[in-house]
Formats: sequence, C-alpha cells, structure tokens
Amino acid sequence: MTTYLPTIRQLQYLIALKDYGHFGKAAESCFVTQSTLSASLRELEALIGVTLVERTRRVVRFTPLGSKIADKARRVLREAEELADMARAQGQPLHGELRMGVIPTIAPFLLPAMLPQLREQWPSLKVFLREEASQAACDALHRGQLDCVLLAMPYACGNVDTALLFDDRLFVAFPSGEAPVGIAHGGAVEAAAIDENRLLLLEDGHCLKDHALAACNRPELRADAAMMGTSLHTLVQMVDNGLGLTFVPAMAIEAGILGGTRVDARPLRSDRGYRRIALVWRRSSPREEEFQLLAESLRQISRTVIPRLAVAES
Repeated sequence: MTTYLPTIRQLQYLIALKDYGHFGKAAESCFVTQSTLSASLRELEALIGVTLVERTRRVVRFTPLGSKIADKARRVLREAEELADMARAQGQPLHGELRMGVIPTIAPFLLPAMLPQLREQWPSLKVFLREEASQAACDALHRGQLDCVLLAMPYACGNVDTALLFDDRLFVAFPSGEAPVGIAHGGAVEAAAIDENRLLLLEDGHCLKDHALAACNRPELRADAAMMGTSLHTLVQMVDNGLGLTFVPAMAIEAGILGGTRVDARPLRSDRGYRRIALVWRRSSPREEEFQLLAESLRQISRTVIPRLAVAES
C-alpha cells in the first residue's frame, strides 16, 4: 500500500491557515491566490483521508486532528528549513535570508543606526525584521517563524542559546525642574526617592517594566491602568505633560527620545540598574556559528553607534 506524503508546500499552507484563521490572509502570506491555497488543502485532505478544517462562510475551524497535524507540520517544516540552513552554513556565512525578531524597546532606537553598518559588513545578508513583545518573539522563534531575536535580558525565552551584546543602563526621566527629592545636581536617582504615586510604566508584556522594577528592588512600585503607556514614546510624552516620571534606557536617550521635550533624565542608582541586550536563537539551530559571528558584528557596531554603552563580553 502506497502512503501519501504531504508536500512541503501543503504543510506551509496548512500552517499559514492555522496562524491566520482566514483563507484570504493565509494565501496572501504565502503569495498565492486563495483558490490555490484552498484547493491544495482539499487535495491534502482527500489524499490522507481526513478532514482537517471545517469551512463555513464566516469561520475557519480546525478539527481536533487537524490541529494536531498542523502542530506536527510546523515541527516538520522547521526541520526541513534547518536542513537548508545546515547546507548554507557550510558555504558563505551570513548569506541569504535572516528572520530577526526585535522587541519594541530596542527596535526604534538601535536599528536605524545599526542596520546600515550591518548591510555594509554583510552585503549578501537580507535581514527581515519582525517587531513584537518579548513573549511573542520567543514563541515565534520556537515555532520556526524567526531565526533569532534581539532581546533584553534577563528573560525566560525557553531552550535558547544567548550571546550578550551590551549593557543598557536605566535612567529615571522626570519633568524638567521636578527632580526626585534628595538627588544631587547631575547625580544618580536612588530607588528610594521614586514616588510610586507618580510612576508611569509600560503596559504588561514589555520586559523593560520588569527590568526596571527589579532594579529598584521595591515590590510596591506598580502602576494602575491609567498610569501605563503602550510605548516609550508615549511615556515620555506623558512625563513631558507633567503626569509623572518613568524609566528610560540609555539607548533611547542616545537616539534622541527626549529631544524637543522638557524632560530630564538621571541614571538609576542600583546594582542592577541596567538591562542586558542579547542575541538569542534556538539551541537546536545548526546556524550557531553564524549567530556568534553576527553577535560579534553587532557588538562592534554598537561601539560606534552608541559609544557610551557598556559592551558585554561574549
């Protein structure tokens, strides 16, 4: 008896439909027409003799078996991609496509200055960027949707290897003329001087909030929903309007986030008053040597892009 083996393309279509829950969006992500994707999946169902997807006019619903097969297909596809990665890694390093995730508290401040130099060093490397919060980026990494992630540590990203790039010091930002009590002119801000009633933080899902609170070692420091922002730029605007104070990393200040505002910033005085920027990748990836090479390039570039950052040892 001949056993039918799904094609890689059919597995890609199945995974896209699982991710998007919509035939049109799944087809768009695969750069095919909706009819092509739908017909291919119907052929897959007919050949393996099971229904994977319940189709209605409004809802795409995977059957229980369909969900299990889609999850297995994701692992099979990742293994197939790693076969190609192994072959590529034996040839020219840092050549071809690289899918990199970057968290929102890094991407707008580091990448505009870093990417041109990276392209200059590795002209054959095509970097496709995906900006999302830490947990979503780690999930995408383990699903095989990303090859590596620029992340702020510490963060529990699962079974990954890590190359530290540099330490990004944390600053306390406050309205000009409203420095926390007890701070000397130009000096650092003691964690004890931070008024929890005026503290503005990023909303849940941003690891910078956790890093800042851990650096302060003050569990009572929290912000209610009215005192949270969706981005660092939003928080800085809230501070500029006198609504409170917040934490801002050095890379954002170097990139000019306080420009045009009446916001001052002073370093946070703490033994853990920084976050560690790192490149992480799946421990099973065959491209470890490439990622180590990429990490070294990023360390070198960071010295020129943001000279005052403390570059970490590899």
